[in-house]
Amino acid sequence: MTVKTMHRNSPRRVTILGGGNIGRAIALLLQDSGGYEVLVADRDAAALQRLARDLPGIATAHVPDEATLQGVLTGRFAVLSALPFHMSVAVAALCARLGVHYFDLTEDVASTEAIRALAPDARSVLMPQCGLAPGFIGIVGHALARQLDEPQELRLRVGALPRFPQGALGYSLTWSTEGLINEYCQPCDAIVHGQAVQVPALEGLEALMIDGVRYEAFNTSGGLGTLVATWQGRLQRLDYKTIRYPGHCASMRLLLNELRLRERRGLLKELFEAAIPATAQDVIVIQACASGLRAGRLEQREYCAHIMGATVRSQHLSAIQYTTASGICAALDLVADGKLPERGFVRQEQVALPDFLANRFGRAYAVAQAAAPDNAEDTRHAMAALA
Repeated sequence: MTVKTMHRNSPRRVTILGGGNIGRAIALLLQDSGGYEVLVADRDAAALQRLARDLPGIATAHVPDEATLQGVLTGRFAVLSALPFHMSVAVAALCARLGVHYFDLTEDVASTEAIRALAPDARSVLMPQCGLAPGFIGIVGHALARQLDEPQELRLRVGALPRFPQGALGYSLTWSTEGLINEYCQPCDAIVHGQAVQVPALEGLEALMIDGVRYEAFNTSGGLGTLVATWQGRLQRLDYKTIRYPGHCASMRLLLNELRLRERRGLLKELFEAAIPATAQDVIVIQACASGLRAGRLEQREYCAHIMGATVRSQHLSAIQYTTASGICAALDLVADGKLPERGFVRQEQVALPDFLANRFGRAYAVAQAAAPDNAEDTRHAMAALA
């Protein structure tokens, strides 16, 4: 898979913060596009050495302190942060001060609100939550609800899962361990009976059957992004749940609640990373469903997809790498092409779904929708209806 260059006079200079799995994927997509001059910065020199080995020709910078960080951000068109969520606000504040566009992947609600508070005085775009969930799921969910005259419910379900699950958890590490634990511990935004509320993580357990495979889904934090604020007063119900294989939720309740490891997150992270293997053989499962009235009839609009990994320039990207990197790269493209505001806080639902799916990076999600239809003509009609 090769991503072609957009029509642009000269490459835009961007810095990617974080040289781990996701930062590497972002760098690969942008390098392959030819539309950006990419610099990857990290305080971990070994990570940068591995990245330079895998991506010949990529520029890297070792950033051991804040002074060095400011140097690699100054004068750049944009910064794409693939750092842990607890570092987001400090980097966003620096970008706002320097007038550099800022994009990140955080699922942390408090960090997002702090970044929003920086926006009134910002000379650049501040756009957090640009990955899969939060990120694309908010774009597609918002679009589905808007297809109805009187939307009533919006239910969003996403899972990053091993294709070959092992053990009681039925899970492999495909994402930031800190981010995963944070999603399982923080309260979850929702709309219930028309009111904005917070519901506990790991509650709301439900059984799912998608394409003949049994899953479960339960509340986790951060996946809705800013959708609750956008749809409060207009929807009766809005919720987000993470998809896992059956039994995962019960195991996590045991660890977090009964063994009280939510109070010892550092230990839980250490246990996870020592005992749960990482995998590149993963799959992204997405189910978004909006229901309500259209022309006086109760109707439903859906987006369902299974997304596998991809190969770019002989480099394999796992499904979570591919979808996450595609989301943030598409957001960057849309700002660069003038299809989003040029300054201030930008919500995911401000992205027009047709623009996203037509984007050279966002097409990862358009192609995935072909999993349901059986032929090219059905695929074309399905995507036209969705857009």
